[in-house]
Amino acid sequence: MVKITAYGVRELEEPYFQRLNTHGFELTYVRELLTHENVGAAADADAVLVRGNCVVDRQNLQQFADWGIKAVFTRSVGYNHMDLQAAADLGITLARVPGYSPYAVAELAFTLGMTLFRHVNLGITQTQQANFIVNDALFSKEIHTATVGIVGAGRIGLTEGKLYQGLGAHVLGYDPYPSAAAEAALDLVELPQLLAQSDIVSIHVPYFPGKNDDLVDADFIKQMKPGAVLINTARGELTNVNAILAGLDAGQISGYGADVIRDEVAILGQAFASTADLPSAEVQRLLAAYPRVLITPHVGSYTEPALEDMIRISYQNFQDFFATGHTANEIK
Repeated sequence: MVKITAYGVRELEEPYFQRLNTHGFELTYVRELLTHENVGAAADADAVLVRGNCVVDRQNLQQFADWGIKAVFTRSVGYNHMDLQAAADLGITLARVPGYSPYAVAELAFTLGMTLFRHVNLGITQTQQANFIVNDALFSKEIHTATVGIVGAGRIGLTEGKLYQGLGAHVLGYDPYPSAAAEAALDLVELPQLLAQSDIVSIHVPYFPGKNDDLVDADFIKQMKPGAVLINTARGELTNVNAILAGLDAGQISGYGADVIRDEVAILGQAFASTADLPSAEVQRLLAAYPRVLITPHVGSYTEPALEDMIRISYQNFQDFFATGHTANEIK
């Protein structure tokens, strides 16, 4: 029986891991994300399963290799938390989940976008302060008269675009390598045109370290339609926080919603006494800009269908690897 140590498994998720375990794997659950301190939980395992923000660096991979572990898989789409070179040097196979329910992240991005577009964020904040005055800041367009721009028209971006289309919005898309499905469903344009015309801009591009850091910079914000809403459910590293906050202060954009931040490893999964205790001045500044800035704790994929997809595909990755030595979803 293959023994798998799975890190970052919430108590709520255990029944799903058990129900979907049709291959008979022996699972050890670790609540916390993988760190240097809890790597020992995998000492007698045959394989390891992690999630995003786990520390899969050379030090931990070396420890796994010393124990004879040859498979370290992630149940996430992104894999920038994994040291690919170290894994190759140590003869460890890495694999991922290439995709899960696109509605999970798309629905959250859509919800953040509509919340800021209709100024629900401002209205709720006011009424919580016993202020029921309908002021100019609450005046809104209607989404069927608006234009939405999707930057990165993959499965998630395309799904969000269709949600907006269902409400009558005109949806633009930008993707340097669009799929046939995106070409058929969206009005594809160049990025400057999308930014200039869109009332809501939603980011759905993969993060490539050292290549598209700070994709959303001062120039990006400057090209946006005045008063537009910006949404990022992709990666925190794609956005320059200084540029976003400056854009808000100048009125160039009216709101920013994000499910991602930088320094997630140091912040996610923890409860701090106050925002002053956060180990990131950047995140402190974002939170201080509430209610114009809405931040959720990377919960886009935290839905039942997405979880089931992640577990099912991860199990199949392990089954294929231990049967053949390979899996179709290897990271190379």
